[in-house]
Amino acid sequence: MAAMAFSPAGSAPAAEAASGGKPPAKVVVIPIRAQIAKPELYILRRGLKEAIERKVDTVVLDMETPGGALDVTFEMLKALEKFPGRTVTYVNREAISAGALISAGTDEIHFAPAGVIGAAAPVLATGGEIDATMKAKINSYLKARVRSISEGKGYRGEVLSAMIDADYEFKIGDKVIKAKGELLSLTAQEAVKTYGDPPQPLLGAGIAENLEALLDRLHGAGNHSVVRLEITWSERLAQYITALTPILLGLGLLSLFIEFKTPGFGVFGVAGILLLGVVFFGHYVAGLSGHEPALFFLLGVLLVAVDLFLLPGTMVPALAGGALMLGSLVWAMLDLWPGEPVSFEGGMLLRPLANVMTGVGLAVVVSLAILKFLPKGGPWGRLVLESSVGGVPGPVRALNSGGGEGPAVVELLGQSGVAATALFPSGQVEISGRRYEAKLEMGFAEAGAPVKVTGISEFGLIVEVLS
Repeated sequence: MAAMAFSPAGSAPAAEAASGGKPPAKVVVIPIRAQIAKPELYILRRGLKEAIERKVDTVVLDMETPGGALDVTFEMLKALEKFPGRTVTYVNREAISAGALISAGTDEIHFAPAGVIGAAAPVLATGGEIDATMKAKINSYLKARVRSISEGKGYRGEVLSAMIDADYEFKIGDKVIKAKGELLSLTAQEAVKTYGDPPQPLLGAGIAENLEALLDRLHGAGNHSVVRLEITWSERLAQYITALTPILLGLGLLSLFIEFKTPGFGVFGVAGILLLGVVFFGHYVAGLSGHEPALFFLLGVLLVAVDLFLLPGTMVPALAGGALMLGSLVWAMLDLWPGEPVSFEGGMLLRPLANVMTGVGLAVVVSLAILKFLPKGGPWGRLVLESSVGGVPGPVRALNSGGGEGPAVVELLGQSGVAATALFPSGQVEISGRRYEAKLEMGFAEAGAPVKVTGISEFGLIVEVLS
């Protein structure tokens, strides 16, 4: 499925013809266009793996980032080291903070005319200043890492050190490039300015109007084939989740607070857990592209579980979940080709659909055949009513802690009792010393609240709270 993520730009045969029969250079362009976080790491890794498999000559990072997490930056630098070919950063607009460090890990840094790079000092995730002692340790380590990846690359190590440490004075001969007390940031023109004898550019290898002009400079016009890495839906979703993390975190904590202040466990508790789960594990969705059938199947299972345990008797979530599960099974059996339009000609849908329906039919028939040999009770025995009297569905008998049978259902109508558990809106009530599954038509009630039986449903008693 990874092949779906690549979009070829240009024709390799045409490029070979234009270069006089010489095989054109292979180039992969990887976009780094958001905050440096786990989604960007996954995008870079996927692009580099594909580039290695395709025996690509040059990888270009299309860079436009405000910076991000330092640990992810180090992981991205490690990933770049594994690519055996030429690595180039094109600062399309800005490479700030972590973006500057990642750029330093490539062989060459080129700029768009309005490109800016710099300000790579470490700060807290909130944007605040780090403790002075800790900051000195981090700066020392960062500058050592920069020197290790900048050896033999002119002034790059000194330039990056000046971007990291405000107390670092950067001079070339008698020329002070950056005085103490400020962080270094460079425009495209400043980055390509030459110093020393022999003259060397400060940081940038050149300025190119756009990516196409850069590739022509690197490999010659018409002498390269380009493949652009396309961001998958899951990677895009992970980027949005990363950007919305503060909002999701706040909503999750608010939901849990409301849940703790209300009786029972219900929708706010589930919402809070899900929102915090998205905050802590949301970046993992970046790798889910290509697994859509499994995701829809799990969503179907979740909806069925919601119907059984949170909204018993509503049936709508269960029906929707069942439809998703069956549909995902059919989807998983379809013979789809990456990048090709979906076509249902030639009976492509018939065989998967027949396979699923046959499997479902077989399961139903066998289940009915062995039902009478299976023990009664279990989860369903606690959820549904056991039998009916006079055509009225209801619990003819119910077991309490002491065992025995409950009264006929018609005798429960109009009787009063108490909520044995919190009703939110479902739970258990106690009537004449026996417990029954029950549900409020609206609202919720704390354990111990007085209730009255107003009706009977397929899944238990219907009660109302007595004022």
